[in-house]
Amino acid sequence: MKKKLIQHTTAFFEKTFQKAPEHIFLSPGRINIIGEHVDYNDGFVLPAAINKYICFAVSKNATTECAIIAKDLNEAYKFDLNHDLKPIDKMWVNYVLGVLHQLKSKGLQQGVNIVFSSTIPMGAGLSSSAALECGIGYIMNKLFDLGLSKEEIALIGQKSEHTFVGVNCGIMDQFASVFGKKNHVIKLDCNTLEYEYHKADFKKYSLLLLDSCVKHTHLTSGYNDRRNEVEQGLAIIKTHFPEVKTFRDCTEIMLLGLKEELGEILYKRCRFVVKEIKRVQDAVKALSNDDFVQLGKLMTETHHGLSKEYEVSCEELDFLVDAVANETPVIGARMMGGGFGGCSINLVEKGSEKELIEKISEQYRTTFGIELKAYKVKISKGTTEYK
Repeated sequence: MKKKLIQHTTAFFEKTFQKAPEHIFLSPGRINIIGEHVDYNDGFVLPAAINKYICFAVSKNATTECAIIAKDLNEAYKFDLNHDLKPIDKMWVNYVLGVLHQLKSKGLQQGVNIVFSSTIPMGAGLSSSAALECGIGYIMNKLFDLGLSKEEIALIGQKSEHTFVGVNCGIMDQFASVFGKKNHVIKLDCNTLEYEYHKADFKKYSLLLLDSCVKHTHLTSGYNDRRNEVEQGLAIIKTHFPEVKTFRDCTEIMLLGLKEELGEILYKRCRFVVKEIKRVQDAVKALSNDDFVQLGKLMTETHHGLSKEYEVSCEELDFLVDAVANETPVIGARMMGGGFGGCSINLVEKGSEKELIEKISEQYRTTFGIELKAYKVKISKGTTEYK
Protein backbone atom coordinates (compact mmCIF):
# COMPACT_ATOMS: atom_id res chain seq x y z
CA MET A 1 0.00 0.00 0.00
CA LYS A 2 2.81 2.43 0.96
CA LYS A 3 4.93 1.47 -2.07
CA LYS A 4 1.95 1.89 -4.38
CA LEU A 5 1.22 5.35 -2.97
CA ILE A 6 4.85 6.41 -3.47
CA GLN A 7 4.90 5.08 -7.06
CA HIS A 8 1.66 6.89 -7.99
CA THR A 9 2.79 10.19 -6.46
CA THR A 10 6.26 10.01 -8.04
CA ALA A 11 4.86 9.12 -11.49
CA PHE A 12 2.45 12.06 -11.33
CA PHE A 13 5.29 14.41 -10.37
CA GLU A 14 7.41 13.18 -13.29
CA LYS A 15 4.53 13.61 -15.72
CA THR A 16 3.80 17.15 -14.47
CA PHE A 17 7.32 18.51 -14.08
CA GLN A 18 9.11 16.36 -16.69
CA LYS A 19 11.68 15.11 -14.19
CA ALA A 20 11.89 12.87 -11.13
CA PRO A 21 11.37 14.44 -7.67
CA GLU A 22 14.49 15.02 -5.59
CA HIS A 23 12.82 13.88 -2.35
CA ILE A 24 9.92 11.76 -1.09
CA PHE A 25 8.35 12.40 2.33
CA LEU A 26 5.64 10.54 4.23
CA SER A 27 3.43 12.16 6.84
CA PRO A 28 1.01 9.90 8.75
CA GLY A 29 -2.53 10.25 9.99
CA ARG A 30 -3.23 9.51 13.62
CA ILE A 31 -5.55 7.70 15.97
CA ASN A 32 -6.18 8.50 19.58
CA ILE A 33 -6.62 5.54 21.88
CA ILE A 34 -8.23 7.65 24.60
CA GLY A 35 -8.26 11.25 25.81
CA GLU A 36 -10.76 12.94 23.52
CA HIS A 37 -11.49 16.67 23.69
CA VAL A 38 -9.02 17.10 26.54
CA ASP A 39 -6.08 18.26 24.45
CA TYR A 40 -7.40 21.83 24.70
CA ASN A 41 -8.46 21.25 28.31
CA ASP A 42 -4.96 20.79 29.75
CA GLY A 43 -5.33 17.04 29.93
CA PHE A 44 -3.32 14.06 28.78
CA VAL A 45 -3.93 12.26 25.51
CA LEU A 46 -2.80 8.92 24.15
CA PRO A 47 -2.40 9.24 20.37
CA ALA A 48 -0.31 7.28 17.85
CA ALA A 49 0.66 7.73 14.21
CA ILE A 50 -0.80 5.10 11.85
CA ASN A 51 0.15 3.43 8.58
CA LYS A 52 -2.00 5.74 6.46
CA TYR A 53 0.02 8.54 4.89
CA ILE A 54 0.21 11.62 2.76
CA CYS A 55 3.07 11.10 0.33
CA PHE A 56 4.87 14.22 -0.91
CA ALA A 57 7.07 14.18 -4.03
CA VAL A 58 9.22 17.30 -3.82
CA SER A 59 11.89 19.26 -5.67
CA LYS A 60 13.33 22.69 -4.98
CA ASN A 61 13.13 25.15 -7.84
CA ALA A 62 15.33 28.15 -8.56
CA THR A 63 12.56 30.74 -8.06
CA THR A 64 10.44 32.10 -5.22
CA GLU A 65 7.35 30.42 -6.70
CA CYS A 66 5.67 27.36 -5.23
CA ALA A 67 3.53 24.91 -7.19
CA ILE A 68 1.50 22.60 -4.96
CA ILE A 69 -0.58 19.88 -6.59
CA ALA A 70 -3.22 17.86 -4.72
CA LYS A 71 -3.29 14.80 -6.96
CA ASP A 72 -6.35 13.17 -5.36
CA LEU A 73 -8.41 16.36 -5.76
CA ASN A 74 -6.99 17.06 -9.22
CA GLU A 75 -6.29 20.63 -8.11
CA ALA A 76 -3.19 22.82 -8.17
CA TYR A 77 -2.24 26.11 -6.59
CA LYS A 78 0.69 28.36 -7.52
CA PHE A 79 1.89 31.37 -5.56
CA ASP A 80 4.95 33.49 -4.97
CA LEU A 81 6.62 33.52 -1.56
CA ASN A 82 7.50 37.18 -2.09
CA HIS A 83 3.82 38.07 -1.94
CA ASP A 84 1.83 38.38 1.25
CA LEU A 85 0.24 34.97 1.94
CA LYS A 86 -3.43 35.12 2.92
CA PRO A 87 -6.19 32.49 3.29
CA ILE A 88 -8.16 31.74 0.12
CA ASP A 89 -11.41 29.88 -0.48
CA LYS A 90 -9.77 26.46 -0.99
CA MET A 91 -9.48 24.68 2.36
CA TRP A 92 -6.59 22.36 1.53
CA VAL A 93 -4.53 25.30 0.24
CA ASN A 94 -5.01 27.16 3.53
CA TYR A 95 -3.38 24.35 5.51
CA VAL A 96 -0.29 24.78 3.32
CA LEU A 97 -0.32 28.60 3.21
CA GLY A 98 -0.74 28.85 6.99
CA VAL A 99 2.47 26.88 7.49
CA LEU A 100 4.47 28.72 4.81
CA HIS A 101 3.29 32.10 6.13
CA GLN A 102 5.05 31.29 9.44
CA LEU A 103 8.11 29.76 7.79
CA LYS A 104 8.77 32.94 5.83
CA SER A 105 9.66 34.64 9.11
CA LYS A 106 12.09 31.76 9.80
CA GLY A 107 13.99 32.48 6.60
CA LEU A 108 12.09 30.54 3.92
CA GLN A 109 12.62 32.29 0.57
CA GLN A 110 13.00 29.61 -2.08
CA GLY A 111 10.20 27.95 -3.99
CA VAL A 112 9.34 24.25 -4.34
CA ASN A 113 7.32 21.98 -6.61
CA ILE A 114 5.20 19.49 -4.67
CA VAL A 115 2.77 16.77 -5.65
CA PHE A 116 0.96 15.06 -2.79
CA SER A 117 -1.39 12.10 -2.62
CA SER A 118 -2.89 10.30 0.35
CA THR A 119 -4.17 7.03 1.77
CA ILE A 120 -5.59 8.84 4.84
CA PRO A 121 -9.36 8.82 4.37
CA MET A 122 -10.67 12.39 4.22
CA GLY A 123 -13.24 13.38 6.83
CA ALA A 124 -12.79 10.19 8.84
CA GLY A 125 -11.25 11.99 11.81
CA LEU A 126 -7.75 10.60 11.16
CA SER A 127 -6.20 14.07 10.90
CA SER A 128 -5.31 14.31 7.25
CA SER A 129 -5.12 18.07 7.88
CA ALA A 130 -2.40 17.70 10.55
CA ALA A 131 -0.52 15.28 8.27
CA LEU A 132 -0.61 17.92 5.52
CA GLU A 133 0.49 20.81 7.77
CA CYS A 134 3.25 18.87 9.49
CA GLY A 135 4.39 17.30 6.23
CA ILE A 136 4.86 20.74 4.68
CA GLY A 137 6.62 22.07 7.79
CA TYR A 138 8.91 19.05 8.00
CA ILE A 139 9.79 19.21 4.30
CA MET A 140 10.71 22.89 4.33
CA ASN A 141 12.72 22.50 7.51
CA LYS A 142 14.66 19.62 5.99
CA LEU A 143 15.24 21.12 2.53
CA PHE A 144 16.19 24.60 3.66
CA ASP A 145 17.89 23.91 7.04
CA LEU A 146 15.50 26.13 8.98
CA GLY A 147 16.69 24.61 12.26
CA LEU A 148 13.23 23.81 13.64
CA SER A 149 12.68 21.15 16.30
CA LYS A 150 9.93 18.56 15.90
CA GLU A 151 7.98 20.38 18.58
CA GLU A 152 8.19 23.67 16.66
CA ILE A 153 6.95 21.92 13.50
CA ALA A 154 3.91 20.59 15.41
CA LEU A 155 3.17 24.05 16.87
CA ILE A 156 3.47 25.68 13.44
CA GLY A 157 0.93 23.16 12.11
CA GLN A 158 -1.45 23.95 14.96
CA LYS A 159 -1.11 27.72 14.49
CA SER A 160 -1.78 27.33 10.77
CA GLU A 161 -5.11 25.73 11.62
CA HIS A 162 -5.98 28.53 14.05
CA THR A 163 -5.01 31.41 11.77
CA PHE A 164 -5.65 30.23 8.20
CA VAL A 165 -8.40 27.62 8.67
CA GLY A 166 -10.33 28.99 11.65
CA VAL A 167 -10.43 25.82 13.75
CA ASN A 168 -9.24 26.44 17.29
CA CYS A 169 -7.70 22.94 17.58
CA GLY A 170 -5.46 21.54 20.30
CA ILE A 171 -1.94 20.26 19.69
CA MET A 172 -2.55 16.50 19.74
CA ASP A 173 -3.01 15.77 16.03
CA GLN A 174 0.09 17.62 14.89
CA PHE A 175 2.18 16.22 17.74
CA ALA A 176 1.20 12.63 16.96
CA SER A 177 1.90 13.10 13.25
CA VAL A 178 5.44 14.40 13.89
CA PHE A 179 6.42 12.37 16.97
CA GLY A 180 4.84 9.01 16.08
CA LYS A 181 6.91 5.90 16.87
CA LYS A 182 6.28 2.40 15.56
CA ASN A 183 4.30 0.19 17.98
CA HIS A 184 4.18 2.92 20.62
CA VAL A 185 1.51 5.31 21.82
CA ILE A 186 2.47 8.77 23.05
CA LYS A 187 1.27 9.95 26.43
CA LEU A 188 1.28 13.67 25.83
CA ASP A 189 0.83 16.33 28.48
CA CYS A 190 -1.04 19.00 26.55
CA ASN A 191 0.01 21.65 29.08
CA THR A 192 3.76 21.31 28.96
CA LEU A 193 4.17 19.20 25.78
CA GLU A 194 6.15 16.72 27.87
CA TYR A 195 5.62 13.26 26.48
CA GLU A 196 6.51 9.63 27.06
CA TYR A 197 6.27 6.65 24.77
CA HIS A 198 4.45 3.54 25.97
CA LYS A 199 4.72 0.26 24.16
CA ALA A 200 1.50 -0.65 22.42
CA ASP A 201 1.77 -4.31 21.56
CA PHE A 202 -1.87 -5.34 21.52
CA LYS A 203 -0.93 -9.05 21.39
CA LYS A 204 -4.01 -10.96 20.18
CA TYR A 205 -5.98 -7.77 19.53
CA SER A 206 -5.92 -5.30 16.66
CA LEU A 207 -7.28 -1.83 15.99
CA LEU A 208 -10.19 -1.58 13.60
CA LEU A 209 -11.69 1.71 12.48
CA LEU A 210 -15.29 1.80 11.27
CA ASP A 211 -15.96 4.89 9.19
CA SER A 212 -19.51 6.19 9.49
CA CYS A 213 -18.98 8.06 6.18
CA VAL A 214 -20.89 11.02 7.58
CA LYS A 215 -19.59 14.43 8.47
CA HIS A 216 -22.24 16.62 9.98
CA THR A 217 -21.89 20.30 9.18
CA HIS A 218 -21.78 21.45 12.80
CA LEU A 219 -18.30 20.02 13.38
CA THR A 220 -16.50 23.38 13.42
CA SER A 221 -19.26 25.32 15.18
CA GLY A 222 -19.92 22.48 17.64
CA TYR A 223 -16.22 22.18 18.39
CA ASN A 224 -15.81 25.90 19.04
CA ASP A 225 -19.02 25.90 21.15
CA ARG A 226 -17.61 23.15 23.38
CA ARG A 227 -14.41 25.11 23.87
CA ASN A 228 -16.41 28.15 25.00
CA GLU A 229 -18.58 26.06 27.34
CA VAL A 230 -15.67 24.43 29.16
CA GLU A 231 -13.86 27.78 29.42
CA GLN A 232 -16.97 29.29 31.05
CA GLY A 233 -17.23 26.29 33.35
CA LEU A 234 -13.59 26.48 34.41
CA ALA A 235 -13.93 30.22 35.14
CA ILE A 236 -16.82 29.49 37.52
CA ILE A 237 -14.91 26.64 39.21
CA LYS A 238 -11.87 28.92 39.75
CA THR A 239 -13.94 31.57 41.56
CA HIS A 240 -14.87 28.95 44.18
CA PHE A 241 -11.63 26.99 44.21
CA PRO A 242 -8.71 29.40 43.60
CA GLU A 243 -6.27 26.47 43.84
CA VAL A 244 -7.70 25.09 40.58
CA LYS A 245 -5.45 26.26 37.75
CA THR A 246 -6.65 23.73 35.14
CA PHE A 247 -9.16 20.90 34.87
CA ARG A 248 -6.39 18.63 36.07
CA ASP A 249 -6.72 20.14 39.56
CA CYS A 250 -10.48 19.72 39.56
CA THR A 251 -12.41 16.79 41.07
CA GLU A 252 -15.90 15.39 40.55
CA ILE A 253 -16.74 16.33 44.17
CA MET A 254 -15.93 20.00 43.47
CA LEU A 255 -18.19 19.90 40.43
CA LEU A 256 -21.02 18.31 42.37
CA GLY A 257 -20.99 21.21 44.83
CA LEU A 258 -21.28 23.67 41.93
CA LYS A 259 -23.88 21.74 39.96
CA GLU A 260 -26.57 24.36 40.43
CA GLU A 261 -24.39 27.36 39.62
CA LEU A 262 -22.85 25.70 36.57
CA GLY A 263 -26.23 24.68 35.23
CA GLU A 264 -26.93 21.37 33.49
CA ILE A 265 -24.94 21.97 30.29
CA LEU A 266 -21.70 23.33 31.79
CA TYR A 267 -21.83 20.73 34.55
CA LYS A 268 -22.04 17.88 32.03
CA ARG A 269 -19.24 19.30 29.87
CA CYS A 270 -16.87 19.82 32.81
CA ARG A 271 -17.70 16.44 34.34
CA PHE A 272 -16.75 14.70 31.11
CA VAL A 273 -13.39 16.51 30.98
CA VAL A 274 -12.48 15.70 34.60
CA LYS A 275 -13.39 12.02 34.15
CA GLU A 276 -11.62 11.73 30.79
CA ILE A 277 -8.35 13.11 32.18
CA LYS A 278 -8.45 10.35 34.81
CA ARG A 279 -9.35 7.69 32.22
CA VAL A 280 -6.16 8.44 30.28
CA GLN A 281 -4.06 7.79 33.38
CA ASP A 282 -5.96 4.53 33.95
CA ALA A 283 -5.49 3.54 30.30
CA VAL A 284 -1.71 3.98 30.51
CA LYS A 285 -1.72 1.71 33.56
CA ALA A 286 -3.83 -0.87 31.71
CA LEU A 287 -1.46 -0.79 28.71
CA SER A 288 1.59 -1.22 30.94
CA ASN A 289 -0.06 -4.28 32.51
CA ASP A 290 -1.21 -5.69 29.15
CA ASP A 291 -4.72 -5.46 30.59
CA PHE A 292 -6.52 -4.96 27.29
CA VAL A 293 -9.95 -5.81 28.69
CA GLN A 294 -9.64 -2.87 31.08
CA LEU A 295 -8.37 -0.64 28.26
CA GLY A 296 -11.40 -1.61 26.17
CA LYS A 297 -13.73 -0.87 29.06
CA LEU A 298 -12.23 2.61 29.44
CA MET A 299 -12.63 3.28 25.70
CA THR A 300 -16.30 2.37 25.85
CA GLU A 301 -16.80 4.60 28.93
CA THR A 302 -15.22 7.45 26.97
CA HIS A 303 -17.75 6.96 24.18
CA HIS A 304 -20.70 7.21 26.53
CA GLY A 305 -19.20 10.36 28.04
CA LEU A 306 -18.70 11.92 24.60
CA SER A 307 -22.20 10.98 23.56
CA LYS A 308 -24.21 11.86 26.68
CA GLU A 309 -22.11 14.42 28.59
CA TYR A 310 -20.05 16.22 25.96
CA GLU A 311 -22.66 15.65 23.24
CA VAL A 312 -20.32 15.52 20.26
CA SER A 313 -21.42 12.16 18.90
CA CYS A 314 -24.23 11.55 16.41
CA GLU A 315 -26.82 8.89 15.66
CA GLU A 316 -24.56 7.02 13.23
CA LEU A 317 -21.56 6.84 15.59
CA ASP A 318 -23.72 5.78 18.54
CA PHE A 319 -25.15 3.04 16.33
CA LEU A 320 -21.66 1.75 15.43
CA VAL A 321 -20.58 1.62 19.06
CA ASP A 322 -23.84 0.03 20.24
CA ALA A 323 -23.79 -2.51 17.38
CA VAL A 324 -20.47 -4.01 18.52
CA ALA A 325 -21.28 -3.88 22.25
CA ASN A 326 -22.53 -7.47 22.31
CA GLU A 327 -19.98 -8.87 19.86
CA THR A 328 -17.63 -11.13 21.84
CA PRO A 329 -14.49 -10.33 19.79
CA VAL A 330 -14.86 -6.58 20.52
CA ILE A 331 -13.53 -5.52 23.91
CA GLY A 332 -13.84 -1.76 23.50
CA ALA A 333 -15.25 0.82 21.09
CA ARG A 334 -15.76 4.56 20.96
CA MET A 335 -16.13 7.45 18.59
CA MET A 336 -12.81 9.09 17.83
CA GLY A 337 -11.90 12.64 16.90
CA GLY A 338 -13.84 15.89 16.95
CA GLY A 339 -17.17 14.11 16.57
CA PHE A 340 -20.42 14.65 14.64
CA GLY A 341 -19.22 11.96 12.23
CA GLY A 342 -15.99 10.20 11.35
CA CYS A 343 -14.84 6.87 12.76
CA SER A 344 -15.30 4.62 15.70
CA ILE A 345 -12.13 2.95 16.99
CA ASN A 346 -12.53 -0.67 18.05
CA LEU A 347 -10.22 -3.01 19.96
CA VAL A 348 -10.99 -6.45 18.49
CA GLU A 349 -9.61 -9.96 18.52
CA LYS A 350 -7.28 -10.58 15.59
CA GLY A 351 -8.89 -12.74 12.94
CA SER A 352 -12.43 -11.59 13.72
CA GLU A 353 -12.30 -8.42 11.61
CA LYS A 354 -13.67 -9.69 8.30
CA GLU A 355 -16.79 -11.31 9.76
CA LEU A 356 -17.38 -8.33 12.04
CA ILE A 357 -17.09 -5.81 9.20
CA GLU A 358 -19.58 -7.78 7.07
CA LYS A 359 -22.10 -8.06 9.91
CA ILE A 360 -21.95 -4.43 11.05
CA SER A 361 -21.87 -3.14 7.45
CA GLU A 362 -25.13 -4.93 6.70
CA GLN A 363 -26.81 -3.55 9.84
CA TYR A 364 -25.52 -0.05 9.08
CA ARG A 365 -26.71 -0.22 5.46
CA THR A 366 -30.16 -1.40 6.57
CA THR A 367 -30.50 1.36 9.18
CA PHE A 368 -28.97 4.36 7.39
CA GLY A 369 -28.63 3.35 3.74
CA ILE A 370 -24.90 4.16 3.96
CA GLU A 371 -22.01 1.93 2.91
CA LEU A 372 -19.68 1.56 5.88
CA LYS A 373 -15.91 1.75 5.31
CA ALA A 374 -13.48 -0.11 7.52
CA TYR A 375 -9.73 0.27 8.03
CA LYS A 376 -7.39 -2.04 9.88
CA VAL A 377 -4.56 0.15 11.16
CA LYS A 378 -1.14 -0.41 12.62
CA ILE A 379 0.82 2.05 14.74
CA SER A 380 3.66 3.58 12.70
CA LYS A 381 6.41 6.18 12.87
CA GLY A 382 5.91 9.92 12.40
CA THR A 383 6.68 12.26 9.51
CA THR A 384 9.88 11.24 7.78
CA GLU A 385 11.83 11.35 4.54
CA TYR A 386 11.47 8.13 2.56
CA LYS A 387 14.79 6.83 1.32
